[in-house]
Amino acid sequence: MDYEFIKEVIPLYKEAAFLTLRIGFIGILLSFVVGIFCALVRYWKIPVLKIIVRAYTEFSRNTPLLIQLFFLYFAFPRMGIKFSSEQCGIIGLTFLGGSYMAETFRSALGTVGRVQIESGLCVGLNKRQLVEYVVLPQAATVSVPGVVANIIFLLKETSVFSAVALADLMFVAKDLIGLYYKTEEALLLLVAAYFIILLPISILSHIAERRLRYGQYGNV
Repeated sequence: MDYEFIKEVIPLYKEAAFLTLRIGFIGILLSFVVGIFCALVRYWKIPVLKIIVRAYTEFSRNTPLLIQLFFLYFAFPRMGIKFSSEQCGIIGLTFLGGSYMAETFRSALGTVGRVQIESGLCVGLNKRQLVEYVVLPQAATVSVPGVVANIIFLLKETSVFSAVALADLMFVAKDLIGLYYKTEEALLLLVAAYFIILLPISILSHIAERRLRYGQYGNV
């Protein structure tokens, strides 16, 4: 194990980690928006839109992110639509993540009892107020484990971004292996980088889940 080499290339991994986190953060944030919208469409059974959302979630969840990225990066330019590598990463992660978040939120929304919805309607709440004050607060607690699992899954999926020339963590590792044949060192730093990124998320999720469980909207 060449520790001098590891010390020299750590700044490359640090830069790649920030790029991975930036794209991951934007993609996951947008996937939240897409997921909540799709979940509410299916929860309220909005005509036409629910069919489109169902088709989207099935297509997205049953196609690999790598294939989606290839389509964005190589196929779209032939149709006159060009995206940068970062844009492809964000769009691809949003497209995939939105479907997973949608299913997680839909399942959480389904745990809210129908009697509570009917009670809200009886006291004069409209649909927006029902969602804001009755449905979402309760569903939020239930969705925490699934949402965190999706976040970790999506951050790990960023490892395929190197296929569209994004200088992410995987790109740096493969580049160093190809240039210096330092396979063990490069892969060790790759594993360490993802572990450092994902472990705090996992710890924070356990803390958040515990607090929500015993908080205002949790189960005692």
